[in-house]
Amino acid sequence: MKVKKFVAINMTEAMKQIRQELGDEAVILNSKVIHSRGWLGLIKKKKLEVIAALDSENAQNQLIVKEKKQIAPIITPQETTGSKMKNDLHEEISELKRMVHQVSMNQAIPYQDLPEPIQLICENLHEQEVDSEIISSLSSELLQKWRKSHVEPSFQQITEWGKQYLFNRLSHVAYGGFSFEKKFINLVGPTGVGKTTTLAKVAAGEILEKGKKIAFITTDTYRIAAIEQLKTYANLLNVPVEVVYKLEDFQKAVEQYKEYDHIFIDTAGRNYREIKYINELQNLIDFKENMETLLTLSLSMKEKDIQIIIENFKSINFNKFIFTKLDETSTYGSIINLVIKNNKGVAYLTNGQDVPDDLVECNAQILINNLFAGIKK
Repeated sequence: MKVKKFVAINMTEAMKQIRQELGDEAVILNSKVIHSRGWLGLIKKKKLEVIAALDSENAQNQLIVKEKKQIAPIITPQETTGSKMKNDLHEEISELKRMVHQVSMNQAIPYQDLPEPIQLICENLHEQEVDSEIISSLSSELLQKWRKSHVEPSFQQITEWGKQYLFNRLSHVAYGGFSFEKKFINLVGPTGVGKTTTLAKVAAGEILEKGKKIAFITTDTYRIAAIEQLKTYANLLNVPVEVVYKLEDFQKAVEQYKEYDHIFIDTAGRNYREIKYINELQNLIDFKENMETLLTLSLSMKEKDIQIIIENFKSINFNKFIFTKLDETSTYGSIINLVIKNNKGVAYLTNGQDVPDDLVECNAQILINNLFAGIKK
């Protein structure tokens, strides 16, 4: 095994030297920044010291180990005995084999073993509560791109790789608001997530921007305040509202508003972690109608509870998610997790109480931008 130390102004120059003297199959064992004294010993110049090796006995392991921030202790001249260096090199190659195996088997690599920029991105995504499986897959993808790169990739470049990876995983589902191809616009979801306010925001946009003729139906007979809130919005928008208590009432309201462009349905907020409330809802609304249904969820809820609600609502076959209270959280990983896990896109994000403002029509890029907004080098 041939080992040599190289000193260059940057990694690109060091790689040129290594290829010239050791060839393309050389392994980088260690790299660090050093400072050399300049004019009169006062001005220090920053350079890069790289230790590389060529193992002619096992060519298949000759991968450039750029992912190791500090693979081995710095070898001083006093320590460079033949036997010790040979043992250290064999240990590092064994470590390399382990990491390559983890990547090939899609196993999680500890963050501290990753190159610093990838480590930083993974740690930030973990703080954003992105699922560990997603982070593991992303880190493997970034590590392979890092290894294949002929020059030292910038932090910005690695960040863009991460965004593109997540975009590919998120972009296969449908995004954007209601299509309005169907007559009935229906919001379902647990209590306290802001369904009524969100419904009013969407309805206001249809009336004020498109001049549509709409009406409201509410099934929320459990809370007087909820009915009064919807009536207040209806008065402001100058549209009718009908309260229904049973399926027959719903069918009468449908007939009453048959000449309208769209009928917006505000459902009762209940503890939908219990399936009995889903069944009650199906006894009030005919979901077989020409209906588009969105499941409204709050980002202030626990992801575990949200997933239980989603499972219970699958019998209704809702179209997309709405996530409310974006302004009340600093973590957005749960949205990414839920979209990927449930194969459902996001129609809207809400970030305040103002009607018709504070409603954002969503797409995959908006989700990724929110997720990466706080990641800085």
